[in-house]
Amino acid sequence: MRKSIICIALTLTSFSIVSQTQMDSLWTVWNDQTKHDSIRYNALDGYLTQGFLFNQPDSAYVLAQQIIDYGLKNGKVIHQIKGLNSQGISKGIQGDFDTALNHFFNVLKLSESINDKEWIAESLKNIGRVNTIIGDHEKALEYCQSALEIQEEIGDELGKTKSLTNIGLIKNYQNDFKGALRNYKRALAIQEKMNDEKGIANSLIVIAEAHTSLKEYSKVEEYIKRSIAISEKLNNKRALITAKSTLARNFSAKDDFKNAVTAYEELIPLAKEMNDLNLEQNFHHHLYYAHKKIGNASKALESYEKMIALRDSLNSIDMAKKIQKVEFDKEQLADSLEHEADKLKTEMAHQVEVRKKDKNKNIAIAAGLFFLLISGGLFGRWRYTKKAKAIIEKEKDRSENLLLNILPAEVAEELKEKGESEAKDFDEVSVIFTDFQSFTQTAERLTAKELVNEVNTCFKAFDAITENYGVEKIKTIGDAYMAAGGLHTPRKSEPKDVVKAALEMQDFMLKHKREQEKLGSTTFEMRVGVHTGPVVAGIVGVKKFQYDIWGDTVNTASRIESNGEVGKVNISEVTYNYLKDDPDFVFESRGKVQVKGKGEIMMYFVSLT
Repeated sequence: MRKSIICIALTLTSFSIVSQTQMDSLWTVWNDQTKHDSIRYNALDGYLTQGFLFNQPDSAYVLAQQIIDYGLKNGKVIHQIKGLNSQGISKGIQGDFDTALNHFFNVLKLSESINDKEWIAESLKNIGRVNTIIGDHEKALEYCQSALEIQEEIGDELGKTKSLTNIGLIKNYQNDFKGALRNYKRALAIQEKMNDEKGIANSLIVIAEAHTSLKEYSKVEEYIKRSIAISEKLNNKRALITAKSTLARNFSAKDDFKNAVTAYEELIPLAKEMNDLNLEQNFHHHLYYAHKKIGNASKALESYEKMIALRDSLNSIDMAKKIQKVEFDKEQLADSLEHEADKLKTEMAHQVEVRKKDKNKNIAIAAGLFFLLISGGLFGRWRYTKKAKAIIEKEKDRSENLLLNILPAEVAEELKEKGESEAKDFDEVSVIFTDFQSFTQTAERLTAKELVNEVNTCFKAFDAITENYGVEKIKTIGDAYMAAGGLHTPRKSEPKDVVKAALEMQDFMLKHKREQEKLGSTTFEMRVGVHTGPVVAGIVGVKKFQYDIWGDTVNTASRIESNGEVGKVNISEVTYNYLKDDPDFVFESRGKVQVKGKGEIMMYFVSLT
């Protein structure tokens, strides 16, 4: 709860996020070279503080430096202040609090040099905010109260609302929830007087959070519903998400998990719309917990899998950045080695010249210096660069292994070389689909933890089987497992390998069921289907590495599976035609089976001889 209220307060009191139209307008002014520089740089500052800082803090930091440089060049202290303040906020958002504090103290120093009380108060407030985050609450309270006193002196109503909110946050951290409420409500009263709808919506959220801490749940809903109404009217999506997530947490806090499920299900599309994977993962985590609490095991598993998939996606993004850094480090190392080699050549040439000029007198000294250079300086450099290279190679191997856990080797290599991977057509791919029979009924007899462990046991076994046969795992969808053979170039698997993998999966499930029954435990029964045909394969999305395949072959394979029988492997006529003369297999014709959306399809059960 405390962590969530920190995020709310910092997000909603740092700056107001305006519409994209307003942002575009500010950006247009900044790029209009016909306008006076002071107007352009003020527009750039507005562009940063009105939203860009929140969305892209690292890029905003670079842009803010241009404002600082303009201020230094033209003796405009106020622009130096604005740029440094933006950089401080940027570093705070990124979690670099030491640098953020350094920037805010520089803002304070410059503000005091021109006696700008509004900016003095602003810097004090920001210093207090950072101290709140790092846990020095006494110091935070001192700075925020100093800021509030100046704002009251100069009549800065908007500034007062921010300082009061920050003081409320500190009180919340000190478990003084009623003290927090008093400050939040003072801020709200000022915002209502100013008719500041954005500020009102934000204050209603933190007031609701304080009431949650006091377990006054009915009041939480009262304030949050008001905040949601205002945020929807203003189309302020960030505030809307914050308000609705507060409401969802309130439902969970009072053990109303049914309404919590509804609330989190409404939040997930909003997180997707904001393209915020962290939020989406967080909401699926809470949804998993709520489903588990009301005994909905299958839904809990579905939420858990989505949460894990999002976590893996976030790890993939971090991994891509690491790979880029490794490649950059390799280039830097190569440049460094080349520089050292050139330097050594120069030094050696110099020593040769010295020996030529005074061969007899200096030959011993020159030889000694040369030996010292080789044995000491050069060896030291060589040892250093060798160690650096070893570290870089180790990190590269780690990153590549992580990447190969997500993508086929050929696709991973193409992604590293080109930064992207093109979709490819394959004419002959055999697709496996598996599905657990009566999954929901079986899941109801297991706890959420037992359910996840059981599914994980099965899927880990399938992963090992597909890897053994050179078959590519594509994805899991709830209790379904999908894999495909024939996607590599050159091909590592044939339809025969895919069918053998399917048979081994089914054999594992039958043996595992017998073992679980001996222990008095429950597991699943499974259907498996295989179909062969053309597919398109490639990476889905731009921020998330997920290899997938598409085409009618995939849909048909799914239908072959769903029309199969428990304990058997069902294949299509197309796959049968590849294997019918192979002595390793025995086939049982099923005749033509009516398939939804496909008409009649000839099917066969297959087993090993």
